[in-house]
Amino acid sequence: MKHYEIDMCTGSLWKKILFFSVPLMFSNILQVVFNISDVAVVGKFAGPIALGAVGSTTILVTLSTGLLLGLASGVSALTALYIGARDHEGVKSTVHTAALLMAFFGAAIMILGLAAAGGILAAMHTKDELIKDAVVYLRIYLLGTPALAMFNLGNAVLSAAGDTRRPLLYLTFAGAVNVALNLFFVIVCHMGAAGVAVASIISQYISAGLVIRLLMTCQETFALRLDCLKLDRDKMRRILKIGIPSALQYALFAVANLFVQASVNSFDHVMVEGNSAAANTDPLVYDMMAAFYTACTSFIAQNLGAKKRERMLKSFSICMLYSFVLGLALGVGIYVLRYPFLSMFTNERAVVEAGIKRISVMALSYCISAFMDCTIAASRGLGKTIVPMLIVTAGSTIFRLLWIWTVFAHFRTIESLYLLYVFSWIITGAAELVYFVRIFKSPELSRQLE
Repeated sequence: MKHYEIDMCTGSLWKKILFFSVPLMFSNILQVVFNISDVAVVGKFAGPIALGAVGSTTILVTLSTGLLLGLASGVSALTALYIGARDHEGVKSTVHTAALLMAFFGAAIMILGLAAAGGILAAMHTKDELIKDAVVYLRIYLLGTPALAMFNLGNAVLSAAGDTRRPLLYLTFAGAVNVALNLFFVIVCHMGAAGVAVASIISQYISAGLVIRLLMTCQETFALRLDCLKLDRDKMRRILKIGIPSALQYALFAVANLFVQASVNSFDHVMVEGNSAAANTDPLVYDMMAAFYTACTSFIAQNLGAKKRERMLKSFSICMLYSFVLGLALGVGIYVLRYPFLSMFTNERAVVEAGIKRISVMALSYCISAFMDCTIAASRGLGKTIVPMLIVTAGSTIFRLLWIWTVFAHFRTIESLYLLYVFSWIITGAAELVYFVRIFKSPELSRQLE
């Protein structure tokens, strides 16, 4: 085993999960920086209209990213399973099948997004003064989707092998380029929202190129070779069995959040812009917590392949605790620093005050999401994604719509809208935990571990 890989099947889980997750955490933060730097630069140097335009696309950007992350989770889980079982041919076949699948879906999302961008933003009731710049930003950003797909492929494969450090190095470089180009295109070239979108896709292609180059030049079992690219029907089926429900889960969250954004858009433009600024806390917190969810899936999948039940359960418990504590610490920290944080994105005092309304509700809510997301990740490590997706549909999608149509419709306050998040996480997390316990104790899993 190489020095940059982690053996998930032996040794201290407390230490190894932390060593695995910390580089991944910083990798996720750097991806968030791509978008946050977009918002910060346009808010400071292109004005509140450009800020609102970029912020209005956040949910659609999250949707396209989430679809690819969901598919990549299937790649990661299956690759980790074969690595844990020491099945080298299984690893090789999975990686090459996954490369073709991710390339296809990256291109498909780009084409569909380019065609539908204007219509979707209009359907979301995007303000008239914002929609022109929002459409331009989104269409340019979507041109980077194929690169995003290939980076997620490489990141999934390397994470399955326990290597989270090299993707961090690549993203550090790409992130620095992104920030520099943001400033150049907006301040020097006066390109506004379009400039930050161009900077983002250049950075995405850089990070994708670096990680794919690594896979194509390395000598490990997960190496990518052009002459070995071939769809294996069994591996494709197993990747899609995990990946499609996971992708749909991200999509369902995004669809529900489209209704949330439409509800936000029912307020004046100051509230919309304040929400856009404050919403930058969401990916910052979620993506840092997500490092432990990725660890949970990978550690459980590898130990499933190695047939180590006790390490599987302990991996789940440790990841749950780490993610809960991190979510709580980040939420409190963001609330304490709410004024300087929001001032990064706008010079308007009224916009800052509007953003604080969101942060005040969300600060102590983020940690609750760990019970839902970490349990879903654990089920994914066991190869189970369909039922968790259905639970999410009921608990976090349908419930949110019902909340908007009842509680929010009654009170018509922005605080009553934001409260739907924590209540949906509580309901969904409880149901996901019950399901995980049931499948972990099932005769089917016992037979698989024999």
